[in-house]
Amino acid sequence: MNKVNVLILGSGGREHALAWKISQSPLLARLFIAPGNSGTRLVGTNVPMSLNDFAGIKHLVLKEKINLVVVGPEEPLVKGFHDFFLANPEIKDIPVIGPVSAGAALEGSKDFAKKFMIRHGIPTAAYETFTADSFQQGLEFLRTLKPPYVLKADGLAAGKGVVICKTLEEASSELRGMLIEKRFGKASASVVIEEFLDGIELSAFALTDGNNYLMLPAAKDYKRVGVGDTGSNTGGMGSVSPVPFADEQFMKKVEDRIIRPTVEGLQKDGISYIGFIFAGLMNIKGDPFVIEYNVRLGDPETEVILPRIKSDFLEILIAMVQGRLNEIKPETDARIAACVMLTSGGYPGEYEKGKEIHFLKDEPESLVFHAGSQFDQATGKTITSGGRVIAVTSLGNTLKSAMGKSYETAALIHFDGVYYRNDIGFDLLN
Repeated sequence: MNKVNVLILGSGGREHALAWKISQSPLLARLFIAPGNSGTRLVGTNVPMSLNDFAGIKHLVLKEKINLVVVGPEEPLVKGFHDFFLANPEIKDIPVIGPVSAGAALEGSKDFAKKFMIRHGIPTAAYETFTADSFQQGLEFLRTLKPPYVLKADGLAAGKGVVICKTLEEASSELRGMLIEKRFGKASASVVIEEFLDGIELSAFALTDGNNYLMLPAAKDYKRVGVGDTGSNTGGMGSVSPVPFADEQFMKKVEDRIIRPTVEGLQKDGISYIGFIFAGLMNIKGDPFVIEYNVRLGDPETEVILPRIKSDFLEILIAMVQGRLNEIKPETDARIAACVMLTSGGYPGEYEKGKEIHFLKDEPESLVFHAGSQFDQATGKTITSGGRVIAVTSLGNTLKSAMGKSYETAALIHFDGVYYRNDIGFDLLN
C-alpha cells in the first residue's frame, strides 16, 4: 500500500489525539493539521487556517498532494465541507472522513435527529419542537411533563445549548430566553423540549463506510464544571474508558438497537455517510436510549478511546474510505484509560488567554494532549489560547491507578488560574 499524506482539520485535544495516533502509522507519509495547536506541531505540520475557509483548504490539499482529509469538529461538516469537495472536480476524488451536510444534520439539528430516530425506531425520549410563533404551545407542553425539564437549542451552540431545569417556572423562563430573547442566536430559533431520562450517561462510538460499521471503545465523559457534577455545562472536564456498566450484553443492545438501525436508516433515507457516529446515550435500567447524535469523535472521549486502540488507526481510516470496514478486526487494550482536563480559570464563563504553560517534567508517564494552547514562535513559550487547555490521559490496570497517574501528571502542569476537577471517575469506583 502506498504511503499517504493526511490533513486533520481542527485545533483541540481531539485533533491532537488523532494526530498523535495517526503519526504512529507506517502508512503515513506526511501529516498536516489545520490550524492545529502547540501539541500537534510535535507530530505534524500546523497550517494556520480557518476551518470555514473551504477554498483555502482546497488550495492546501492540492499543493501538498493530500490523500485523506479527517474532519475533527462538527461545524465545517454542518456547513457542507464534504459537499464542497464532492462538487469540485479537482478534489472530488480525495476522501473526506465526515458526512455530507445531509448526514451532519444529525448533529446540526436536534429536531432532524429526533425525527430520524422516531422514523427508524431508535429508542429516545418523547419530545416536541417549538419556535417563537408557537411559544405559548411550548409553555402548555411543559405543563404536561414532570420535572426536571430538558430544553435543547435545535442548532449548534458550542455544547452549551442543552439546559435542564428543575422547576416549571425555571423551564418557562428558559424557553422564553431561547425562543423570544434569542439567547443562542440562530441555534435556538427552534427549541426541542423532551422528557427527562433518568439514568447514567455513556458515549458510544462507531465508524461507518456507509454500508458496514465498526464499534470503537465506549467512554463516559464529565460535562459539569464542578466537583460532584455541579455547576455549568462545559465541553467536557474529563473522561473514562471502558465504562464498568457497559458490558458485552449492554453494548450488544447498543449495537442492535442504535448503531445498526442508524446506519441502515441513513441508507434508507439516501444519505451518504462516511465517518464517525457518536451516540450520546442514557442507560436506563439496562436499556440504552439516545440523548443526542454527534457526527464526529467526542472531546475529551477521543483522548481515552484512541490510546486503547492497539491497531494502526490510519489503516482503519483507509479501509473506511475504501468501503472495506468489514475486513477490519481492531485490537483493543484491556487497560483502563482515564483523562482529566485542565482549564483556564473562569471557564466556561469568561477567562483570560495568553498565560504561559509550565511543564515541570519533560516526559511524564501520562499522555499530554494539548487543546487550547499555542506555541509562541517569538518567545518559544507555550501559552493558553482557550478554555480547555490540556488533557492528561493515563492507562492503568484499574480505574484508580489510571486516574491516580493522571492527577500526578496534572499537578506537574501549571499556568495562571489553572483549574481541574479532582473527582473524575470517582462515581464509577463503587
